Amino acid sequence: MTKRERKMQTTNHILMIRPVDFKFNEQTAANNKFQVASETQDVQLQALKEFDGFVELLRQNDVDVTVVDDTLQPETPDSIFPNNWVSFHEDGSVYLYPMFSENRRLERRKEILEGLKIRFELNHVSDLSFYEMQYAFLEGTGSMVLDRTNKIAYACLSVRTDEEVLNNFCMLSGYEPVVFQAVDSDNFPIYHTNVMMCIGDRFAVVCLDSIRDAEERLQVSISLKGSGKEIIEISLEQMNKFAGNMLQVSNTAGESLLVMSEQAYLSLNPEQIETLKRYSRIIYAPLYTIEKNGGGSARCMLAEIHLPGK
Repeated sequence: MTKRERKMQTTNHILMIRPVDFKFNEQTAANNKFQVASETQDVQLQALKEFDGFVELLRQNDVDVTVVDDTLQPETPDSIFPNNWVSFHEDGSVYLYPMFSENRRLERRKEILEGLKIRFELNHVSDLSFYEMQYAFLEGTGSMVLDRTNKIAYACLSVRTDEEVLNNFCMLSGYEPVVFQAVDSDNFPIYHTNVMMCIGDRFAVVCLDSIRDAEERLQVSISLKGSGKEIIEISLEQMNKFAGNMLQVSNTAGESLLVMSEQAYLSLNPEQIETLKRYSRIIYAPLYTIEKNGGGSARCMLAEIHLPGK
């Protein structure tokens, strides 16, 4: 793999949305089994501390972070997870996605895209949100884990990840879909692919135990190995601690970083950590309040900006 190919998978530009009213979202809880409502009343305050600490960690490690403040109106308790409504690509294209819960649809803010135009080239916006009228959804790089170098979109189907919408995205963007079913230890469908899989430039962290069908599991393994990835398996228990919800990024010096939560890091065994360190320097932040109430972790908070700079 060339240096340019490695760079295609990662970026040093990240968009993050600073929360103003983060809380347990009743509309998403039915199909997100990672969500648990906190008994404490200061969820927003704790989440804000975690968010600001996470941004500081990224900036201390020379990652270029664009932070946009959320607004109190409309009410968007999950706005902290922008990668579900938008994705940015190296040819300047932008995709907007159909979202399952009605209050999450309000996260799509055109002024955020306008703000990015100051620094980046946005050549074309493809808006797939019309699928919401057909009750069909694809929640961005939550629903899909993208191998950007090899143009492969991995997706476990769920209420939030519809195969027809996925195929439309792939047709428009030139990706090939790899589709499968994935479930948790209670046999409940996993709501987003990015909680059970992370793809880096030369490795993939994946909970293969969540793919119960042997043929689909083999298909995923063959695709990953065939595209030059070393597979680092995690258990269902580690997946529940967000060990699949990592993101490989670059910093401004070109160094490879693997970003995750403290809970995810502490769930890894020494062998897994040593393997991952061969590819990236690991950085992690405490995100316990966000993980518990939001059912998402570090990767969900990071919308990668792969757009050409001006």
